[in-house]
Amino acid sequence: MNTTTRSSTAERFGRRLGRIWHAYKHQERRAVAWLVSVGAPSAVATALVWAVKLVLLGVLLYATFWLALLLLFAVAAVWATGRGDAPEEKMWVFTTQEDLRETPGYDPVPYNDTDHPDFPDEKDL
Repeated sequence: MNTTTRSSTAERFGRRLGRIWHAYKHQERRAVAWLVSVGAPSAVATALVWAVKLVLLGVLLYATFWLALLLLFAVAAVWATGRGDAPEEKMWVFTTQEDLRETPGYDPVPYNDTDHPDFPDEKDL
């Protein structure tokens, strides 16, 4: 019997996210250290990294806004075209027996229209 516990999918996913976050923070620290080694003050290097983050966040929000607006217009267009079908549906309502009698070439036999004068009686057969 195996007594080792298996980690769940959520736990593995969390560990993977943690490793990615750790690698990102490591690269960020390397970038700040490189800027300091080039001659920038430590505060300026940190502020520059934060400025890059804020610019990327702004670009992401800008793109998300336009994608959401595009999706909203697409939904509105689909909704508007769906509303145009209502009069067409009223055009195809079920017909009554009187409407059928008025059509050219009406035959009362398939409709079992026994009240029609052309319907054959049993004595006619």
